Amino acid sequence: MLFDNLLLIITAGTANSATLPGTQDDAKDDQEALKKTSAKVPQYFQTTPELWAGPTATGRAPFLAQTNAVSFDPTATFVPNTPLETAIPIVGQQQNQSIFHLMGQLSPYFPNPSGFGVSEYPLPPGANITQVQMLSRHGSRYPTSGANVYVFGQKIANLTGKFQASGQLSFLNTWNYELGREILVPRGRQELFESGILHYYQYGQLYNPNSKIIVRTTTQDRMLKSAEYFMAGFFGLEWTNNATIEVIIEAQGFNNSLAGYDNCRNANTFRNQGGINATAEWVKVYLKDATERLRPLIQGFEWTIEDTYAAQNMCPYETVAYGYSVFCDLFTYDEWVGFEYSLDLYFAGSSSFQSPTGRAVGLGYVQETVARLKNHTLGYSGSQINTTLDSSEETFPLNQSLYLDFSHDTNIMSILTAFGFTQFNTLLPSTHYPGPHNLTVSHLEPFGARLDIEIIQTPSPLNAKRLYEEGDKTTYIHFILNQRTLPLGLNFAECGVDRLDGWCELQTFLETQEKAEELAKYDEACNGDYDAVPYGEIVDGAPS
Repeated sequence: MLFDNLLLIITAGTANSATLPGTQDDAKDDQEALKKTSAKVPQYFQTTPELWAGPTATGRAPFLAQTNAVSFDPTATFVPNTPLETAIPIVGQQQNQSIFHLMGQLSPYFPNPSGFGVSEYPLPPGANITQVQMLSRHGSRYPTSGANVYVFGQKIANLTGKFQASGQLSFLNTWNYELGREILVPRGRQELFESGILHYYQYGQLYNPNSKIIVRTTTQDRMLKSAEYFMAGFFGLEWTNNATIEVIIEAQGFNNSLAGYDNCRNANTFRNQGGINATAEWVKVYLKDATERLRPLIQGFEWTIEDTYAAQNMCPYETVAYGYSVFCDLFTYDEWVGFEYSLDLYFAGSSSFQSPTGRAVGLGYVQETVARLKNHTLGYSGSQINTTLDSSEETFPLNQSLYLDFSHDTNIMSILTAFGFTQFNTLLPSTHYPGPHNLTVSHLEPFGARLDIEIIQTPSPLNAKRLYEEGDKTTYIHFILNQRTLPLGLNFAECGVDRLDGWCELQTFLETQEKAEELAKYDEACNGDYDAVPYGEIVDGAPS
């Protein structure tokens, strides 16, 4: 039971391909709609009507002015909501700490607060950014289909009048589950709009005003809307004069580098259960006390550890949907640290180096990034890229200085794994919290996460201490995740472990990627008939 419910919550918190496609009836509707579209507009440039959009149910509207119980507490200092109510008193929380930075991939966007091991530096004199490739996650959303918060809500609804809650849980006597499904909530729209504004300030001069760029996303409603809100932030409401959105089908069996798990069968089978199993083991540890604390407050049914975990997940979902959730202060700060860690374990074992498909799921996007850098299309990949689109410069342009793509949390984690960012390859124990660690999902994949890959040209070589040396113009690559530098030298020794700025010479970096396909073992990882192994036995993101 615990395993099944954990699978449901992990599905709710991530882009798990097992739940992304619609039903068979939905697929038939998509095909019928496709037949009715204008032949003048190819499917991959069509944004209305939406095809393969997934569930789109909306939820109850917020009414924070009436429901906010926090900011108007006479014993508390008034802190205005911005727009979410996050000034919630949490047992054990110290000044400058926030549980909303401990919610893994369910965290509302915030810049990485501590960095990835190097400091940030301005460009040296004479250097110029010549290209940026951005990969963004969608914004905050409602839970995905089958989430354990939905199961919990149904359980409470079915027991209405048959139980009595008291103390901290007394609100359950009148509470109803009223969240929507999968689409962006208002905070998610804000996150992507603000990201577009931020990126315009950062890179606005890279856009050629005499051009119309291709921007790529997927057919899911939240993915298309995320791209549209970003474009509105970057260009303004007339963004359709500046960009065309390419909408790649997201459904099982379709090749799509922005949802690489959909055509990687083993990513969605028992062979890739290590993260789920590790999370299940940890939940039994860190929520034991909370479950014992909450269980006596319910008369009429037995409160389980699954209920505790679902209640904890209800906090981030209701907060981004309604602005405030009464579920948040049911837990101590240390229990929120444990919650974050439960999601770190899942990502490590299901999408990163402890997953047999960790590299394979992200391989296609790595190939596309390298192809852009080498200025060629892709007619064959040996991965999950859509070669129909990637073999044509109409749909895979090579002349842009600004590339904007939109994807999912687990997919971006696998892309980092496929690139070879080994600083996230520390085996996390499932029996205890190890303290601060690099693979902290809220720092990597919050809602609205963004990876910016800058190409920088300098007038001469720039050494590890950021001093110019004699020589010709040199081109570097610089990775920035959630506004902090990913140190390439720490992950690829060839780039120079002593570089202060985390940069790498472009040619050197491209050489580090020459073995990406070999390391991913794509066909074996995605389609092979290999044994499932316990969490921790996979160490490099591919079958052993």
